[in-house]
Amino acid sequence: MADYDLLIVGSGPAGQHAALHAARLGKRVGIIERKPRIGGAGLQTGTIPSKALREVAYMASNAGRRGMREAFSEPRQLHGLLAEAIRRKEGVIAQQETVMLNHLMRSGVALIPGDADFADAHTLRITSPSGEERFLAADIIILATGSRPRRPAHVPFDKKTVLDSTSVLKMRHLPRSMIVVGGGVIACEFISIFAALGVEITCVDSHEQVLAWLSKDIAGALTDAMRSMGVRFLMQCRCQSIETDGAVVTARLEDGRTLAADTLLFAQGREPNTRYLHVGNAGIETDGEWIPVNEFFQTSVPHIYAVGDLIGRPALASTSMEQGRMAAMHAFEHEAPALARNMPMAIYTIPELSGVGATERELKKRGVDYVVGRGYFRESARGQIIGDMTGLLKLNVERQSRNILGVHIVGESASELIHIGQLVMNLGGTVDDLVRNVFNYPTLAECYKLAATDCLSRL
Repeated sequence: MADYDLLIVGSGPAGQHAALHAARLGKRVGIIERKPRIGGAGLQTGTIPSKALREVAYMASNAGRRGMREAFSEPRQLHGLLAEAIRRKEGVIAQQETVMLNHLMRSGVALIPGDADFADAHTLRITSPSGEERFLAADIIILATGSRPRRPAHVPFDKKTVLDSTSVLKMRHLPRSMIVVGGGVIACEFISIFAALGVEITCVDSHEQVLAWLSKDIAGALTDAMRSMGVRFLMQCRCQSIETDGAVVTARLEDGRTLAADTLLFAQGREPNTRYLHVGNAGIETDGEWIPVNEFFQTSVPHIYAVGDLIGRPALASTSMEQGRMAAMHAFEHEAPALARNMPMAIYTIPELSGVGATERELKKRGVDYVVGRGYFRESARGQIIGDMTGLLKLNVERQSRNILGVHIVGESASELIHIGQLVMNLGGTVDDLVRNVFNYPTLAECYKLAATDCLSRL
């Protein structure tokens, strides 16, 4: 008899939701976690810490003191603000960790500390923090070990002046200047956070625009906002070498230019944590270090599942939670509903950016006949009250069916507003449904109606 019905490797969002669902079904569940604290990168080194820091930066920035808020805001001193931000961040992490532990303990999930690797397809070797080994067997195994920042060998990471997205969250003093190598999600989030805190930022990226997959108007609105905070963008540029003497970082570009700053953040992608799992011992096929799965998140070995960052895009905490739940459903109930057709994404920059469905780039590539409607925050009473004069809500609508193919928002509360569009899309609604709907007044949600009306004029 197996020791557990289900063993999960990794206690991040995907692993937790898989464990809780299986426990509700009365299964014997254990979570193996190699770190001293649960939650994975989502709680400890990534999603929650960076968003908590972003909140402090937002309130300290001009973006947090616009419109009617300006008259009542007090001048904020940036000196010492990072230390205060980190203190508050640690408080949020501790509270969330307590909530997670309570959920798992009440559900009867066993927490097993140690490193796990495969002995065979049903057995995991657990090496405890003290070095002791034991073997645990399970009928079902779910891999949810997450990912780590990509750290190329030629980059001299020292956790002081040359940083990745994990070590940057452990800084205790604000640098005067920072070079950010990369223009993706993580890079843009940290660019806006540190720019809002008064750090002089230079972004170096090889693409034509940051967030290269987005339409130019959405990415452009974010870029303009970051430029207004003093960010300098060097696009279509590559770093040839990076050097540090412990006090100053020097980056040499391929075009011959040289940049110098107090710190450098290297933010060019993440890698899956599969290296030490010895998945070959279980017969699991891999694509490099990534683990391919089917629509039920089964690996090439049917009783072993993989969820979250291990399987690649979208690599979001929100989708990872659902993947973990669906994997547990399929493993024990032998059925699982399909994922929602349209899954939202959010980028917690200043201002926020969020989207669901197809971008204009994708629609043009597919040859779809569509129209665009735009609702500007400045045209809504709520936008004027909060002083968001650059926010934009954009609808991509198929001309013939009038179905909404994509919603993209940049501006305050974008990550919250996107769910309205997501629900309408997943329920098969049209642009006419948005026009007929009544939104609270004054709200930013009214911009859906403004954008939908704009669409009608083009249809």
